[in-house]
Amino acid sequence: MGTALGAMGLLATATPASAAGDAPDADPALRKPILVGANPGLQLFDSAGSCTAYISTWQVEWSTHGAGNALVLWRPDGVRVVGEDPHLALWLADHFVRHFPELEGLPWSAPRFQRSTVQVRLDLASGLQARGGGIDVRMAEVLDRRAFATDQFPLGGVEHSLSLVLGPCGRARAVVDGRVQPGEISRGGTPERPSSSAFLAAAEVWRA
Repeated sequence: MGTALGAMGLLATATPASAAGDAPDADPALRKPILVGANPGLQLFDSAGSCTAYISTWQVEWSTHGAGNALVLWRPDGVRVVGEDPHLALWLADHFVRHFPELEGLPWSAPRFQRSTVQVRLDLASGLQARGGGIDVRMAEVLDRRAFATDQFPLGGVEHSLSLVLGPCGRARAVVDGRVQPGEISRGGTPERPSSSAFLAAAEVWRA
């Protein structure tokens, strides 16, 4: 989506679940949960508006592929996936992250898995601290907290249902292998409904 706010833009424009019109053979009411947890995201941009990095933080309470924490890092030089369970972590990367709007139009290479403990501390009041495998992500200054739901979130051409509590953040930083990742977050929206390319996503349920 270029300099758009990725998932924040999608969440701002997608049709709410209550208004979604689906074909009878794709009735959202028949979809079953495939993941319950949290999935904050951080996208950084250079001065020209190009994405320098996207980091997807996962705190999975339950899923069809197990539970646990993981980090998925996209950079122009490749994709790194960090977690203790490769079955879960690579599924998160391939089923979800590679299809997120933040990465639309950007190259996706075969993820390199790195086994490591991932520690996640998520607080809708204060922000996020997550680290593992040489990746350290921090978000602060939570600007808003609002609920969102849609039955029209496409992943790999398949519509999914998604509900969550969103918390755009005013400050964020990522350190990768001891170096501060270049780039800045992008902020937009209005004072009443702010948006940011650094955002918390809690109480998250995916159904398919």
